[in-house]
Amino acid sequence: MIQTITKENFAAEVENAGRPVLVELWAPWCVYCRRLTPVLERLSDKLGDGLPIGKINIDDEPELGQKLDASTIPTLYLYQNGQHGEKLVAPSSQAQLEEWINGQMA
Repeated sequence: MIQTITKENFAAEVENAGRPVLVELWAPWCVYCRRLTPVLERLSDKLGDGLPIGKINIDDEPELGQKLDASTIPTLYLYQNGQHGEKLVAPSSQAQLEEWINGQMA
């Protein structure tokens, strides 16, 4: 399931989720972000509730964009236990994204 993350629900849906959450920082004008959307949808279908995916529109949520260092988009973070590891910027393929997720969860 892909959901919209805002500053109002960030703590509940990401930091206090009680399970890993994949977060993408994006913007509607970002061509690469739009190309990544079907990859995230396929990943969501594949992983189901095992790994929720949240999208933060940095135009609508500039404070979260700044807090999470979204100087280049798309930027992805995997949150576990309220913390995120290394960011992934503009993955080149679904395989690269899945490999990065698996490495973060190991």
